[in-house]
Order: sequence, then C-alpha cells, then structure tokens
Amino acid sequence: MSRVSQRAKLSLDQEQMKHLQQLSQSRKDPLREIQRARILLSYAANKTITAIKNDIGVSRPTIYKCLDKALAAGPETGLKDKYHRPKEPSITVEAKTWVVNFACSKPTEYGYAAEMWTLSALATHVRKSCAEAEHLCLAKAAKATIQRILKEHPLKPHKMHYYLERRDEFFVRKMNDVLMVYKEVTAQNTGGPDKNNMIVTVSVDEKPGVQALKNTAPDLPPKPGVHPCGARDYEYQRLGTLSILAALDLNTGHVIGQVHERHRSKEFISLLEELDAYYPQDSVIRIILDNVSSHISKETMQYL
Repeated sequence: MSRVSQRAKLSLDQEQMKHLQQLSQSRKDPLREIQRARILLSYAANKTITAIKNDIGVSRPTIYKCLDKALAAGPETGLKDKYHRPKEPSITVEAKTWVVNFACSKPTEYGYAAEMWTLSALATHVRKSCAEAEHLCLAKAAKATIQRILKEHPLKPHKMHYYLERRDEFFVRKMNDVLMVYKEVTAQNTGGPDKNNMIVTVSVDEKPGVQALKNTAPDLPPKPGVHPCGARDYEYQRLGTLSILAALDLNTGHVIGQVHERHRSKEFISLLEELDAYYPQDSVIRIILDNVSSHISKETMQYL
C-alpha cells in the first residue's frame, strides 16, 4: 500500500479549481503546465504520490517540486518555472541602451541610404561601431541578439505606423460637418427616393499619375493540348501617365468620370461643369472633397 504523503493538504477555491480544470484539458498550452495542473488537481483530490505518478506519467521529483511551490506560494506559482539565471549576462545595460538609441534614430543619420533599420542592418552597424563606443560585448551581436534587446522595450524600427497630425485648428468642426452630411444621406437612402429633395450629394476624388501601359505583343488565347490558359508577353510600352477624376452620387450611385493628361484646376472645373450640366438647374449640388490645391485655387473659386 502506498505511503500517504506527509505534506500539507492543498486547498483550492472554486475559481482556482475551475482554472486548473480548464488548463488540464487544454490542447494549446505548454505540456508542462497541463501536467502540473493535473498534478495539483489529483493531489487536492487526496490521491497518493504513486497514483499521481502512474496516472500522469511524470517522475516523483517533478511532482514534489510542483507541490512544494504550490503549497508555499499558491497554485499559480506551482504551474510556472522558477526564474533562474545560470550566469550573469555578458551584454551590459549600457550596451543595450546604446543599441536602443540607434533603433530610435534613422539610418540616414549614419550615412546609410535606407530610411528604416532592418534588424540585420542594425546588427551589422552595431558590430562595426561597438569598439569605438567601448561596448565590446556586442562585437559578435547577431540579428537575434538585437531582436531580443529591442523586444524588451519593445521597439520595432523595421515597421512604420501612420498617424494623423491635426494641422488644422478647425479639423474637428469640419469632420463633424462631413459626418453629419453622410448621416443625412444615409437617412435619405433608408427612407427611399424623395422626389421633392433637390439637394444632390456627390463625393469627388482624383487619382493622378496612373500609368498608361500598352502591350507590345497580342495576347494568346487558350489552346487545347498546348496551354490551358491565356498568355501575355511580359514586355510593355509606357504611354505616359493619366489622371482620373470621378464624382459619385451618394443617393443614386451614379458615377461621372473624366480622364485627363494633367491634374490642374482646369481639369477639375471641367468635372464641375459636367456635374452642373447633368443635374436639374433648380437642384443644389453638395460636394464632399479634400482640400487639394486644385479644389481651392483662384480659378476654381472664380468659376464657383
């Protein structure tokens, strides 16, 4: 008959019991934590050490360490490994701070052509510069070493995050005006077409610099037994760039579009003239657009 353990009883409250049961049945968590959860549940159910060893398939020292940690500091501590450091780190805190300083600057400041650091480029620069800065502990720093140093803060100099800088003091008021227009259009569209409504809401935007390309050889159609899909020559001819101007009616979905070789006030006024000719003379055309120079130029204001 197995000897009963002389250790204290492990008492678990309802929340701890539920957490351990979920962890013991997990298929995603680390195996060692799943085994430790089963050890704690079995011990709390008054099973002997031998029975726990046979059921879970772990050694007795593993069970003892798990139970001793749980009895000393709680079940959560029994699930985790104790933090230990086999030796003192070779890279000093000052050297890590030096690397972080590089990561927070741009490569162009040090004579490189790139606008952003890659981890490999940063590791190469650190190895080249560490002797002069008296951080010889980084003389063999690899990409993974730099990655671990940056992960502590965390920093990702190889990625770019875009933000919105509010340069216009009236930005919030203008934003509210635009959003109210869209809410009004949504309400109109939900209620069905209103013949008495003479306000037309149009969203306008441009896409300048579109490449006009032409194939130098004709496409080949599919041919049974030769090639199952169509074929196209990879060479092409550039015919310059074009600008696309489009106006979307937010009530009907109708689009008025124009294609021009240039993007100036003259071309934008041409789109406005087509809009004016398309809608009835007694209607009001309300346009939502950004503040690009052609929209607010003297020529455009004079036309309006």
